[in-house]
Amino acid sequence: MQTSSYKRSTIVALLLAGSFIAILNQTLMITAIPPIMKEMGITANSAQWLTTVFMLVNGIMIPISAFLLERFTTRQLFITAMSVFAFGTLVAGIAPNFEILLVGRVIQSSGAGVMLPLMQTVFLMIFPVNKRGAAMGLIGLVISFAPAIGPALSGWVTENYSWRLLFFIILPIAIIDIVVAFFALKNVTELKNPKVDVLSIILSSFGFGGLLYGFTCAGNYGWLAPITLLSLGIGSLALTLFILRQLKMKHPMLEFRVFTYSIFPLAVIVGMIVFMGLIGVETLIPLYMQNMRDFTGLQAGLALLPGALITGFMSPITGRIFDKIGARKLAIVGLTIITISSFAFTRLDASTSMTFITVMYGIRMFGLSMVMMPIATAGLNQLPKRLIPHGAAMDNTMRMIAASVGTAILVTVMTTTAETAELRPEISYPDIHGANVAFIVVSVLSLIGLIISFFIKDSRPSEEELEEREKVRGN
Repeated sequence: MQTSSYKRSTIVALLLAGSFIAILNQTLMITAIPPIMKEMGITANSAQWLTTVFMLVNGIMIPISAFLLERFTTRQLFITAMSVFAFGTLVAGIAPNFEILLVGRVIQSSGAGVMLPLMQTVFLMIFPVNKRGAAMGLIGLVISFAPAIGPALSGWVTENYSWRLLFFIILPIAIIDIVVAFFALKNVTELKNPKVDVLSIILSSFGFGGLLYGFTCAGNYGWLAPITLLSLGIGSLALTLFILRQLKMKHPMLEFRVFTYSIFPLAVIVGMIVFMGLIGVETLIPLYMQNMRDFTGLQAGLALLPGALITGFMSPITGRIFDKIGARKLAIVGLTIITISSFAFTRLDASTSMTFITVMYGIRMFGLSMVMMPIATAGLNQLPKRLIPHGAAMDNTMRMIAASVGTAILVTVMTTTAETAELRPEISYPDIHGANVAFIVVSVLSLIGLIISFFIKDSRPSEEELEEREKVRGN
């Protein structure tokens, strides 16, 4: 479909602004937790839910987004999602107690979860194949830049003002976005009016939600805690039933057959590894700096900021490079940089400077900007247009699960290694040793991603070839 450049630039600006504030909220609470604990008299475990519940509801909403994209117009979905998000932001900002604050976060993430798959799908619809890399580069800017500035922004706000200001900075941006969208946003997605399959929605929510909650519990309470095993068990069972149901349905809520398109599964695996490393390292560095080295929350946030700026600057550039040379070379170079810079973090000690952390993290994020969206675009380019909403939802869901699994595994590795190291007198700083071993896990995963990237092909089938394949699969 043809979209005039004026309309296209308006659509791009609206979706980028909406997604930016939605994704920013994933990490906005991290350094705001201590003052909230103090004001509301709650424990660290309870306060952690402000971040966990956002990821959890996000993870439940993303798989449902493919169905919503086929059921509602672009305008309806965007304005509704942003309105729900804005209402949740207001509730959280004026919350008199922790319970209402948590409800506000749940409402926020219900709207936020739809934004990223909506943006990816719309961009792939309105840009021709030879310009998709540049368009997806803008999404890469949002995905990597927004979560990374969250801790720095919340660190600065909470040191100088009330944590409530965090929500009142976001609220006007959301309202302006809704008002502009009401007048300027055009419909670009194709409606198919699929029937609402309540059982699929229930199984999807329990499946993805159970797994995400289970992995979060593993990070907090350990892998053998009853709540962890119960959540992972329920999640696995519900997800298995959900997949079996989708494969039998003529019009599934989430199409798992996207994995039968050659490069798509490899692209998803590499994307999961990279995103796991991104969120994992963004968790480990502040833990190391604040808990083991007595840096402030603001300093920890500032150490991550140059890396975020580098990715923000590089993502549109690597998107344009992708349009010229494809994903394979970019992914190989990017993952080589990620792997080498990850190994640099395996030798942290009690005197490692903030400059070293900032520079190495910046180099790591430079590599990440070459991989994150090019690899996702290469995978989604393999799909016919009708499957793009399903591919985008699947890719984002897998990344969300990878982030939860990765954080749980890395925190577990760090704490258990530190406990073991305490029994060995030759290790002076057991907790730092634990962090180093966690970074070894990140480095090995990055190396696995690098090996997989050699199997990525840059060829993209034409729409006619894709339609032909569709007919064969239909038979």
